[in-house]
Amino acid sequence: MNQTIDLLTSHRSIRKFTDEPVDPALFTRLIEAAQASASSSFLQGVTIIRVTDPGKRAILRDVASGQAYVETAPEFLVFCADLSRPMRCCRQHGGTPAEGLTEQFVIATVDAALYAQNLVIAAESVGLGICYIGALRNDPAKVTKLLELPQQVYPVFGLCLGHPAQDPEVKPRLPVSVTLKTDSYGTDGEDEAIVTYDEEMRKYYAKRSANIKIQGWSDQMAGLLAKEGRPHMLAFLQSQGFLTR
Repeated sequence: MNQTIDLLTSHRSIRKFTDEPVDPALFTRLIEAAQASASSSFLQGVTIIRVTDPGKRAILRDVASGQAYVETAPEFLVFCADLSRPMRCCRQHGGTPAEGLTEQFVIATVDAALYAQNLVIAAESVGLGICYIGALRNDPAKVTKLLELPQQVYPVFGLCLGHPAQDPEVKPRLPVSVTLKTDSYGTDGEDEAIVTYDEEMRKYYAKRSANIKIQGWSDQMAGLLAKEGRPHMLAFLQSQGFLTR
């Protein structure tokens, strides 16, 4: 349809990178692209930590279940939801910030996601590759201590960035008929569409070049949601000043 839509629909996660560094001027432009994302109430509740220290990279790799590309990618960024900066500004202007509210947490977390996706689109548009690393939340307290994050800041996810050294297949997505509703929520026809999608996913996994498996999407969800994922997150977030009321 056009180059932008073609780019968005051809996204892949890249887990192998060349040694070529990201040009410094380009890197700055990518951060500027991230900053141009929408922000509710113009909060801009994000801080990006660029991790260059090899020792810190190694620790983050271990937190992320040993994913080697966390350590070896030319760039590794940690996107943090950050309410500390706007709250500090509130105090500087004589106000008393209302801390711990769920809405504030949602805004800052969404801001971090929008920042990251803007950066990703910009990076992929110039031929770079990325891989999101949600596994930093395996031990967010350790990440927080390592990166010296203050109260009202938490690490949402990491992002590997660099020149791709692989060309993986595009992973099929759920049909539009399943995820797009008109006027109200409904599930008519969903189960049948998911059966067809499951078969498409099984074919994808069977023929892809790495991590071959025979599994549908609904199978994966059964395994994922039947276990308690990262139950430490609420207590951690509350320890950082989020979701306390």
